[in-house]
Amino acid sequence: MCLGIPGRVVRMLEGYGNQLALVDVVGEQRKVNVGMLPEDVRLEPGDWIVIHMGFAMEKVDEAGAEKAMAGLEMMGRSRTADED
Repeated sequence: MCLGIPGRVVRMLEGYGNQLALVDVVGEQRKVNVGMLPEDVRLEPGDWIVIHMGFAMEKVDEAGAEKAMAGLEMMGRSRTADED
């Protein structure tokens, strides 16, 4: 797993070649490009992804998302957006 920010898919966005998702990242919704994921990966609302530089790098389960967040916390990144 790459070091990135975990986020939870809110919904897929229409258009954009089906390559954009609205993702909740520590309480803030962001547009994330999912076009780098393998073609067989399907995203549904509630799925977890790891994001790097605005791109989804991999789909993970909740434990994988927690592991990514723990790695960020070890480097000093807070879990909530308003603590930055």
